[in-house]
Amino acid sequence: MTNETQLLEQLKSENLKEKAFRTLITLYKERLYWHIRNIVKSHDDTDDVLQNTFIKVYKNIHNFKGNSKLFSWLYRIATNESITFINKNAKRLQITSEEIQQLAINNLTSDVYFEGNTIQLKLQQAIATLPEKQQLVFNMKYFEDIKYKDMADILETSEGALKASYHIAVKKIEAYLTKD
Repeated sequence: MTNETQLLEQLKSENLKEKAFRTLITLYKERLYWHIRNIVKSHDDTDDVLQNTFIKVYKNIHNFKGNSKLFSWLYRIATNESITFINKNAKRLQITSEEIQQLAINNLTSDVYFEGNTIQLKLQQAIATLPEKQQLVFNMKYFEDIKYKDMADILETSEGALKASYHIAVKKIEAYLTKD
């Protein structure tokens, strides 16, 4: 496996870009898939957003300055693409992004790729009641076990704010799950 510095050099080299990009996809496809899936919920939508994410990465890799980890930059793009996707759908259907999330959760039960049970479905419903930032923080910490330091790079905010958001999100989810 190549290290991140070598991979970046190869991605910025015209001769090696294609091969390096395939390596990048192999390294990050699954993690980014599940990160996006936690946001947009549907398998098909996740595939679309993942493809858009990699297209954006491919077109903009020369702009990556290396101020953060490559992983953080990829996650930031995937997060932004996911939010853009939700907002575009909401606008197209003339409903709020919260309503889009609720529709996605309602559709999970008929999604052949959703292997969750009633408890997981109820957890997804609870997460959907959170404000966008709390949803992102909760998903990244709970499902992906991303460190606050890396999350701060991805979401471009402080670790303290993220810890507070996660704590509040957990309390709201607990309240949702324990109500009648």
